[in-house]
Amino acid sequence: MRILVATSNKGKFREMLEVLGDLPYEFLKLDDLGIAGDCEENADSFEGNALLKAHYYREKSGLVTLAEDSGILVDALAGELGIKTRRWGAGEKANDQEWIEYFLKRMESVPQQQRGAKFVCCSALIDDQDGEHLFRGETPGFITQGLEAPIYEGLPLSACFKPTGFDKVYSALSVHEKNSVSHRGKAMKQIHDWLLAKAHEG
Repeated sequence: MRILVATSNKGKFREMLEVLGDLPYEFLKLDDLGIAGDCEENADSFEGNALLKAHYYREKSGLVTLAEDSGILVDALAGELGIKTRRWGAGEKANDQEWIEYFLKRMESVPQQQRGAKFVCCSALIDDQDGEHLFRGETPGFITQGLEAPIYEGLPLSACFKPTGFDKVYSALSVHEKNSVSHRGKAMKQIHDWLLAKAHEG
């Protein structure tokens, strides 16, 4: 089976395939199919946006499609990020460095006890036989005072988000550590197990 991973974010695609890559399926990028154009993300939840993207790219590709929507909820910036995370602040046209500089500037005067945050990832998988499937992963933690590791391309917050119970930010963790604790890793593990069960059924 061929599965379209419907994201143009290279960092997200890499993280998703770190978990899914050992499955007996062929995972394709949007570029592989020459698909351009963005889906309008106008739902009011992570789940809603993930489903919008999955249906949009399913119609364009005709393939089983996996899409996700993710973001961060920051205690000190309540109601500001969430489903709007990448479009917030410096905006989605800003590069990683510009986006994270704006974010850290907003956070610089926030005391430690108010720097709590939670990452959320909701993924939607649409196939012909079973329809829609939703998977969700969440990871609590806090925002560090500055960048503590190199930025993953497309994932600037990974360099200043330290998950609860760890002494390193996301992008300083090993691949195994990160995928076991991260919001995206948790959602992808659920998808991995679901797809593996499907493969065994076949």
